[in-house]
Amino acid sequence: MERRNFLNLAAVTPFAASSLVNAVVAPSESKTFILVHGTWLGGWIWQDVAQALRKMGHRVFTPTLTGVGERHHLTNPDIGLGTHINDIVGVIDYEELSDVILIGHSFSGMAITGAADVRKEKIRHIGFFEALIPHEGRMTAVEMNADGSETKKFRERRSRFLNGYQMVFWDDYPIKMLVGNEYPKLRAKLRKLLTPHPADAWTDELVLKNGGWRDLPRTYLRGTKQEFAPSSIKMWGPAKQPGWDWIDVPVGRMGMMTHPEIVASAFAKLS
Repeated sequence: MERRNFLNLAAVTPFAASSLVNAVVAPSESKTFILVHGTWLGGWIWQDVAQALRKMGHRVFTPTLTGVGERHHLTNPDIGLGTHINDIVGVIDYEELSDVILIGHSFSGMAITGAADVRKEKIRHIGFFEALIPHEGRMTAVEMNADGSETKKFRERRSRFLNGYQMVFWDDYPIKMLVGNEYPKLRAKLRKLLTPHPADAWTDELVLKNGGWRDLPRTYLRGTKQEFAPSSIKMWGPAKQPGWDWIDVPVGRMGMMTHPEIVASAFAKLS
């Protein structure tokens, strides 16, 4: 049976958000989270969310995918979706994790689905926070032609890639895609820390052997306060089908940085 959960925090004040976190500082059980960032970002985006979850008594891992963030020095044309799937699987294997709540942001919905497919027995719950859910007919991060080839629009975009394979955020998107004018310090931080992203992570086709997110407890967490280019059914379509939980989170696309307590509290609801 389909279940829907809604986080009604639209009018949360900083004090109330803090109280909400403190209310679950002593959870009945400690959970293990792996939080995966989206394109152009890095594990650094989760600093405050991770801190809030750890205060609640949970274990939190925030890997940075190869080729971006503090691992940008490793970038090369061979990095693709498979690399990023292996990054996540490596955390599970080398930290010897089990019963994992695996959450991806934005286009890392592809990578977490691939990792869950490989280590399904280790995954307790999979969450998509403002993230793309791969499904039949959409198994690449970027939309393709019916024959699997790149669209004319994306080929034109590729002509601008740094060194022929690195997507640069600023070439295609405005800063308001991430945060609005009310966050000048955060805007400055993003301008400083965003790195180019290996394009094959978007264009590689995700091939599943074990159903990916299917047969796993799964939740879509949608940021309801995104004003510029809010996520659409192309991102979250499957989550409106039976078998999914849904949480409305009153934050924008970068809610993990603008309202980390609210985001952490939403994550803590996953079980």
